Amino acid sequence: MPGPDEGVYGISVAARMTSMDAQNLRVYERRGLVSPDRTPGGTRLYSDADIAILHRIRDLLADGLNLAGIAKVLELEAELSRLRRRTK
Repeated sequence: MPGPDEGVYGISVAARMTSMDAQNLRVYERRGLVSPDRTPGGTRLYSDADIAILHRIRDLLADGLNLAGIAKVLELEAELSRLRRRTK
């Protein structure tokens, strides 16, 4: 069984799972918001962790944030998570 960080979903499946357009997923990758795995042939494979990030992006967009703001929020949330793990 794949782990949460192992890419298993193609872009069309990931788009359906997140109610997003596949083209938007490509934009989010170019902007560094998500980093799906790649097959040797270059096909994107999204993990469960990537899907969670895409859901977060969708929610932040709905709240009115732009992509630069979303990048900062994701960065700060990741830092907070790292700090919490370090203090336990």
